[in-house]
Parts: sequence; structure tokens; C-alpha cells
Amino acid sequence: MVARLQRRAAMGRRLHVLRTLTCSKSVQRKSVIMEALLYIYKLKLKLEAIKRELANLVAIKREYLSLMKQLPLPKKEVKVEKAEQGLLVRVTCEKGGDKLVSILEVFEEMGLVILNARVSSNLYFAMEAIVVADQEQHALHVKSITQAVTKAIERQ
Repeated sequence: MVARLQRRAAMGRRLHVLRTLTCSKSVQRKSVIMEALLYIYKLKLKLEAIKRELANLVAIKREYLSLMKQLPLPKKEVKVEKAEQGLLVRVTCEKGGDKLVSILEVFEEMGLVILNARVSSNLYFAMEAIVVADQEQHALHVKSITQAVTKAIERQ
């Protein structure tokens, strides 16, 4: 008698857990179990959909990386042109190292102030900056700036 009551109470607790997990409003044991089975089936379907989506994303990533390896990397290129407010310095080279720090140190050594700059390092290092002389005694020479920045990049 006591064992039967204990089994019945345990079954009631299990049904209550199933009802809360499946958000079921049913009181009957059979309908709660059916709703739990339906809930498990839906979860399996969702899991399969997520696995398919993950496999697709992994394939897309693999394809993207293989395409990125095929892209030609730009060679080291430093262009210095006269602009309205000073000189426009464009640098393009492969990523890696502290290229930005080296270039900024060169600008500081030459007494140049950066008015505006854009830097990107997604696929390769690219920088575009407008620089002016810190003081009037520092002359802006295109060739000397080009050589100094090229040396800074090659040091890396």
C-alpha cells in the first residue's frame, strides 16, 4: 500500500516536471506524455536545422578562406602627393608587425603632424593620412617622406 502511494507520488512529480517543461495545461497523464513526446520531436527537428545551418556556415567559411588565399597581396607601395592642407601619404602593404607604430614614429622624427588619417588592416595594411610640418623650419619633401616611410615598413 505504502509502495503504491510512493510510486503514485513519484509519477505525479514526474508528470508535473513534464507539464512545466512542455508548458502543458493538461491534467491527464496520457495527454501530458503525448505533448512531451511532441515537444521532444520538435526539439530534434530544431537541432537538425541548427546542425544543417552550421554545416553550411562552415562550408561558406572554408570557401571564403580559400578565395582569400587566391587574392594577390598588394606590393609595398608608398605614395606621397601634395594636398590642399599639406601632403597626402598613402601606404599599402601586407599585414603584420607594428607598421602603424613605425610609420607614426617616422612622422614624429620628421616633425610632421597628422591632420587626418584612415587606417585599415582587413586584408592588408592600408593607411591614408594628411600631414603638415610641425614648424615652418621643417620643409615637406615628398621624396624624403617616401623614403623614410618605405624604410619604416621594410624594418618590419
